Amino acid sequence: MKHGIQKVFYLIVLLYTFSAQSQALFPDALVKFKPLVKEAIFSGTGTQTWDEQIRERGYILKEKDGYHLWYTGYSKRDPIKHLGYATSPDGLHWKKHPANPINPKQWIEDVFVLKKGKSYYMFAEGKGDTTHLLISTNKTDWKELGNLKITKTNGQPIDKGAFGTPCVIVAKGIYYLFYERDDLGIWLAKSINLIDWVNVQDHPVLEMGPEAYDLYGVAMNQVIYHQGYYYGYYHATAYKDWREWSSNVAVSKDLIHWTKYPQNPIIGNNESSNILVPKGQGFRLYTMHSKVHVYQSE
Repeated sequence: MKHGIQKVFYLIVLLYTFSAQSQALFPDALVKFKPLVKEAIFSGTGTQTWDEQIRERGYILKEKDGYHLWYTGYSKRDPIKHLGYATSPDGLHWKKHPANPINPKQWIEDVFVLKKGKSYYMFAEGKGDTTHLLISTNKTDWKELGNLKITKTNGQPIDKGAFGTPCVIVAKGIYYLFYERDDLGIWLAKSINLIDWVNVQDHPVLEMGPEAYDLYGVAMNQVIYHQGYYYGYYHATAYKDWREWSSNVAVSKDLIHWTKYPQNPIIGNNESSNILVPKGQGFRLYTMHSKVHVYQSE
């Protein structure tokens, strides 16, 4: 009887320790969110326009003058994925730019925007799910800089094929690029000039599984630095046919070794392509595919 009580006590202590460690690595402000608005705050028109539907990851950048949204629109009649732009004073009510679609002749989807000085750099998938780079000084007129060049650690080009869902963070003056290859893993490369990239390692830094929720696909949307750790917000699927995706988070100290949040997904219901935006003392989480929904940290 005494031995049984000791065993139960040990298990309680173990569970408490694990819970405390998880809480320290994954503070509630970064993983627990509740809907700020019940309905979608942005979507395609649902009519015969260039942005009949929106897809993949859009990107929201908050600046002094409000919120800026870049998104991908498409229609069943046009195979090209076009770039749209919208602004908002509060991150909830959006006004589309009158010149949409901007850069109408280019295939632009799954966008990520990095501001450097007075310039904005857009990493986006082009046709064939290969990542190209564009630059702008006014957020609407984008100049093409060409496809990213990624090499393996030995200097040889990466194998032919898709390299998409680009996500960039700057750490100690070095640019780090997270990218996926057919959503079968997340790779990491580094650069000093934003065009030429070298893999940090030639296998994924974040792999699929072994849990069911991300067993069949993963892609990084955003990485932030918070209180000494990097937090990667990624979307994943539990289905071989990719019919549904969820929003998830992982933590790292060095951008290479990642620990997934034990209670992933943080948001399900096929709301994915998650982007975190600071708001007051907390954060808002926007899910961007296939409509934009907004959540507030608890």
